[in-house]
Amino acid sequence: MSTDLHGRTQRLELADQNLRSFEAVVLDSTPEGIVLSRSAFYPGGGGQPADHGVLLWLGVETRIVGVRKGDELHLIPAEGDPVPPAGTVVQAAVADERRSALMRTHSGLHVLCGVVFRDYGSLVTGGNMEPLSARMDFNMPEVPPGFKEAVEDACNAEILADRRIDVRVLPRKEAFEIPDIIRTATNLVPEEVEDVRIVDIVGLDTQADGGTHVASTRQIGHIKVAKIESKGRGFRRLRIAISD
Repeated sequence: MSTDLHGRTQRLELADQNLRSFEAVVLDSTPEGIVLSRSAFYPGGGGQPADHGVLLWLGVETRIVGVRKGDELHLIPAEGDPVPPAGTVVQAAVADERRSALMRTHSGLHVLCGVVFRDYGSLVTGGNMEPLSARMDFNMPEVPPGFKEAVEDACNAEILADRRIDVRVLPRKEAFEIPDIIRTATNLVPEEVEDVRIVDIVGLDTQADGGTHVASTRQIGHIKVAKIESKGRGFRRLRIAISD
């Protein structure tokens, strides 16, 4: 299957992360989920939540509050909202403020990951995010003195460096020839995935990733390391906040 398809849906956000509106045809529809011919709604994954937005059709608005993944991508309508029947042409819009905040946050986590790996050699063991706040877990036996301040300063130095963030898709064999392409303690790329999407913060961090990102580190804003927590022997959780 093509890397830009999920079931019958063409995934537009993979090619254009700034796309917020598009036209599509409804392929299937129930109150539990709507399948479109094409979609720019990020369906969630890698710790990044799914997009929200609206569908407009025949003078009616259907709010989209999530995406369910399976054999098809089902856009989840708000409870009680009318749903367009199969065959309907809809005008769709992704909620811009939420998506843009999540892009900044996801790119901020990659900066954090790159800094901690470069300066301390620690791999990621987990992570999650909401718009402008996130947490990332690392396999780090000890927290060095001044670690919180050093990491925050290093992250913001990389943001000010305005590093370009490139996205490309490579054949699996070629992707895995890139040193340290997997920054998690466990390889999360399924064996059946033949083409691997790579997110490259040029000069800092290159890793396999399926999420949406800003075009350069300066667009992230400012990273604050809000808290460091112990999550058991050898594991640390860093909580960050993103601001302008």
